[in-house]
Amino acid sequence: MLLKNNRDAGDASLVRWALLALALGGFGIGTGEFIMMGLLPDVSLSLAITEPQAGNAIASYALGVVVGAPIIAVLAARMARKSLLLILMALFSVGNVASAMAESYHGLIVARFLTGLPHGAYFGVASLVAASLVSAERRGRALASLMLGLTVATLIGVPLGSWIGQLFSWHVVFTFVGVIGVLTCLLIGRYVPYTPGDADAHPLRELGALKNSQVMLTLLVGAVGFGGMFAIFSYIAPTLINIAGMSAALIPWAMVAFGLGMIVGNLVGGRLADGPVLKIIGWTLLWNVLVMMAFPVLVQHVATGLLATFLIGTCSVLLPALQIRLMDVANESQTLAAAMNHSALNIANAMGAYFGGLTVSLGYGWISTAWVGVALGLAGLMVFVITARHAVRQQAQLA
Repeated sequence: MLLKNNRDAGDASLVRWALLALALGGFGIGTGEFIMMGLLPDVSLSLAITEPQAGNAIASYALGVVVGAPIIAVLAARMARKSLLLILMALFSVGNVASAMAESYHGLIVARFLTGLPHGAYFGVASLVAASLVSAERRGRALASLMLGLTVATLIGVPLGSWIGQLFSWHVVFTFVGVIGVLTCLLIGRYVPYTPGDADAHPLRELGALKNSQVMLTLLVGAVGFGGMFAIFSYIAPTLINIAGMSAALIPWAMVAFGLGMIVGNLVGGRLADGPVLKIIGWTLLWNVLVMMAFPVLVQHVATGLLATFLIGTCSVLLPALQIRLMDVANESQTLAAAMNHSALNIANAMGAYFGGLTVSLGYGWISTAWVGVALGLAGLMVFVITARHAVRQQAQLA
């Protein structure tokens, strides 16, 4: 019995270290993705462009995720997941170094696009690995552990990056993110267990996810419903500076507030995702809409602006349920479906950043990003209603 207990303790320790390694990758990716929101004023000044133009680097990264996730997931369907994770994090590191070396607007746009290519596939494969390390009833919490790296990035990585950018330059920030990617490779190589690739996997089998109506509808819920958060957060720094009157020196603290919100949302979402997933998606979408409706009122002052930023972070409560839902309905197309979740979320990123920047460029002011967020959130709720009704009809037909 003692030997069994020791073995179980050792297995649990290895699982924790493996999840930590995967979460560190999420931390690096989250820092690299969200850091642009805090660096927009510095990047626009450095490259002599407008802040909405600098925001196109956010959209470019998101487009890289959208393109890279399905292509990599399909082409690497037979590859051992550990090997694929190592390759993806190495590519991510190279992309961030290229971003650090960019000296022009177009150079930065291209570098951010290339950096985004491995993002979705990494999270998709890492989600499958994390879920395989625990029992079925603990999948939600395992995925929350993985996504905790992404949310901690907004609490620590992004504020730290914003501070480094103000102290040195935004070029140094992307070098810092590249180093995190290298460290992740070392930890994955040491702690994530190796399992051979699926010999039966085939690109056509993975592409079967595209014929699955529930997969596509769930992806559309994420792509539309989560866009509202990005419409607001992409321009949070200039919004707080110009509307709330916040000094630039306090922007890292706004990033901390957002990060705390994401951690709370992720932890709550992970617990909720172990329950009736489809219902949870609906309730969390409604919460997000209410938060975005409150944003224009709260952002008028520094203190309440920080509270509003925290609440925007809690929109992450939706993420674990979306990932679990995709894994439940994907059947044999697990890798592609899991990776495409992050494609969908980065369609949300690109769409939110684009439409938010468009309304500002058209002269509607920084507060207009919140109304873009509300519109996208309501559209996401409508897509969810369609998804839920379709799922009920599908179950009735199977019965």
